[in-house]
Amino acid sequence: MSVRRASCSCGQLQLACEGEPVRISMCHCLACQQRTGSVFGVQARFPREAVTAITGRSTSYVRVEDSGNSSTFHFCPECGTTVYWEFGTLPEMLAVAVGAFADPSFPAPRVSVYEERRHAWALPTAIELEHMD
Repeated sequence: MSVRRASCSCGQLQLACEGEPVRISMCHCLACQQRTGSVFGVQARFPREAVTAITGRSTSYVRVEDSGNSSTFHFCPECGTTVYWEFGTLPEMLAVAVGAFADPSFPAPRVSVYEERRHAWALPTAIELEHMD
């Protein structure tokens, strides 16, 4: 079984994931834009038991989503990188920021959400996405 490792920019907060993600998606919501400082966020969801090691310190932030549900984001208190988060409605899953894997061969997202908030110039070019709005 393959193991992927993700970390923050400074390497202080790290985790390992076994196997393939169950979903890879990009989110164009305004909260993800603000959280990442980019025009979208990209996440890979893994079953909680597939995340075999989380090491280092994290600071957490609970955000209330448009739906009224909440997610808890874990980021490095040293460099500020968001590495992973938990969904209040999906306690059996963890989402990991795809950029934290620092792996250009990581599989492409297949789902895109909050398309109505997508920047017009931020078009997916090389991938076909399932639109889930």
